[in-house]
Amino acid sequence: PIVSKLDPAVYGPAESALTKEVLEKMMNGRMTVEEAVEKKRLFLLDYHDVFLPYVHRVRELPDTTLYGSRTVFFLSEEGTLMPLAIELTRPQSPTRPQWRRAFTHGPDATESWLWKLAKAHVLTHDTGYHQLVSHWLRTHACVEPYIIATNRQLSRMHPVHRLLHPHFRYTMEINALAREALINADGIIEEAFWPGRYSIELSSVAYGAAWQFDTEALPEDLVSRGLAVRRDDGELELAIKDYPYADDGLLIWGSIKQWASDYVDFYYKSDGDVAGDKELRAWWEEVRTKGHADKKDEPWWPVCDSKENLVQILTIIMWVTSGHHAAVNFGQYHYAGYFPNRPTVVRKNIPVEENRDDEMKKFMARPEEVLLQSLPSQMQAIKVMATLDILSSHSPDEEYMGEYAEPAWLAEPMVKAAFEKFSGRLKEVEGTIDQRNNNPENKNRCGAGIVPYELLKPFSEPGVTGRGIPNSISI
Repeated sequence: PIVSKLDPAVYGPAESALTKEVLEKMMNGRMTVEEAVEKKRLFLLDYHDVFLPYVHRVRELPDTTLYGSRTVFFLSEEGTLMPLAIELTRPQSPTRPQWRRAFTHGPDATESWLWKLAKAHVLTHDTGYHQLVSHWLRTHACVEPYIIATNRQLSRMHPVHRLLHPHFRYTMEINALAREALINADGIIEEAFWPGRYSIELSSVAYGAAWQFDTEALPEDLVSRGLAVRRDDGELELAIKDYPYADDGLLIWGSIKQWASDYVDFYYKSDGDVAGDKELRAWWEEVRTKGHADKKDEPWWPVCDSKENLVQILTIIMWVTSGHHAAVNFGQYHYAGYFPNRPTVVRKNIPVEENRDDEMKKFMARPEEVLLQSLPSQMQAIKVMATLDILSSHSPDEEYMGEYAEPAWLAEPMVKAAFEKFSGRLKEVEGTIDQRNNNPENKNRCGAGIVPYELLKPFSEPGVTGRGIPNSISI
């Protein structure tokens, strides 16, 4: 059974409305819940415990509401995820008990419209988490300590400084601009996204609860979320065979790791060379103890005392600034520019929560009006559309990963050759992604009305293209 980890004395009963009976009914007798779990056919989008503590506070903000939510998906025979059921929860308060309900795509019109409303709520939860955690926190914010430590502790002639330098281009500048106009008090995020004034607090809480340096590595991230397992031969096996972000991302991750390994092999002949590098020790010490001071004693930090560990550390930093950021940023206008597809706020409670006669009468008569009135206001929608257009755009002077070699790399024939191999691999990835997008067996990236997954194609033209991996977080 799905159970909340929050204190039931504060938030109400920990049990979920998504029971075995609800899920098995929606699976139409294909299999039991136990069989589906055993075969890795059930997936959970869980915004229950992370958002439930904010429900009452967010509801005090104007024209905004919030629930804790859980959504269960079934992996079909075709390899696509089918939503089975959604749970929305309002925690208890001093004056009211907890309210929760499971919504499914029912056979009648009323259940069908409630299902649409429940999906809108879940999409806002996903959109808020994406912007504040997957995007702002995990890329923009958490890269700052690497940049500061690199500039403070490594000389410009140090090989690690030379390797990472292009991955830090413009990041501090764009973050300063974001703090002035995007994530600031009364800025665009607070005005147009449901967390409102709690946006950065929520991002900070998510950092404290979930951020780990080691799971910023793509393979470890997938394994930690149950979306992949590591076989005996060390290779990853994905739980969803056609998973575009993971499939393409692992190609990019592998290319970066090979480049980092070739580079480290040239400058460090042994583990002792790494362990004896005083600048490198001071750099990694500052990243851990100053940059991420509140997590400095966590057991998951790698020790920078071997070539293997150094390669992993560098690969993580280079992946986050390039592939991870490209995947969560440059598709925002494609997927969310049409705001009903990814609403940033739902302004009204779902009518069955209160079951008030006037609200239910209006819902039963004109359900489409209730849905439209729940979506963002015109001003919110315009601001979000304009913002996402800017965020999703490549500048004319964008520097894509694998495109330009640093002068210091060209000065060393072995490093130059390693970079040229890296650049060649990325060009091959372009062709592989095109093949995947044109393969009709890949139902998640090829089909009627499906946007081809190009976010991890390495190169692009200027503008809003939905593809291209810049070296750095520059927008």
